[in-house]
Amino acid sequence: MLPTERPDAWEVQGRGELALAILVEQMRREGFELTVGKPQVVTRIVDGKVHEPMEHMTIDVPEEYLGAVTQLMAARKGRMTNMANHGTGWCRMEFIVPARGLIGFRTRFLTDTRGAGIAASISEGYEPWAGPIEYRTNGSMVADRAGVVTPFAMINLQERGSFFVKPTSEVYEGMIVGENSRADDMDVNITKEKKLTNMRAASSDTFENLTPPRDLTLEESLEFAREDECVEVTPDAIRIRKVILDTNERAKANRARAKA
Repeated sequence: MLPTERPDAWEVQGRGELALAILVEQMRREGFELTVGKPQVVTRIVDGKVHEPMEHMTIDVPEEYLGAVTQLMAARKGRMTNMANHGTGWCRMEFIVPARGLIGFRTRFLTDTRGAGIAASISEGYEPWAGPIEYRTNGSMVADRAGVVTPFAMINLQERGSFFVKPTSEVYEGMIVGENSRADDMDVNITKEKKLTNMRAASSDTFENLTPPRDLTLEESLEFAREDECVEVTPDAIRIRKVILDTNERAKANRARAKA
């Protein structure tokens, strides 16, 4: 644990987001409230060039998932060094992949292999920086105001993506309430209430029409968060939020970042 420029912030170094999740979960159970940023890798400068840690990953999967795993690893800058198929219906593949490429890998890997894949990795030293890695292609659904989540708003928005919050949950401006089906972030009013009239609709809004929300664990939240997002951890809840909560200020920061 290292000090930072801020007196209320620390830099924690460990191996993998699982080690960070264990530390944060222990602090949460002890009653601490904290905000955790997206995990970053520790780089080195070798001969004037940036080097990053690499991992030697061994993956065992059924043959039908060979293409999906190869595509997943290629998107994370992994290069295959060996592949063996002994005719048993299973393939063993070995990759050299940047350590930062494994952030959020486990969830995608289990999804793509239907839970049948087995993966393990060990440190492989440092190599030159491999370039940018896109961790997720979908944007976030961000609450644009504080209030209580209503089923009416969720039913109208559920075609736009999947939710992380439940009806009657309290949200605040800048809190991430779901994953957008498109690549861009989307500010939404998830507290919108249905206008009251003296006419009863034949098909009133009910919970049966609502897709169940995704209940993210602490580790999944750390994997989901982008560079401009962080995970808010309290003894009672785990939330994902934007670093800049104010909608207008966040838009200004995005425009300034785009110009730069």
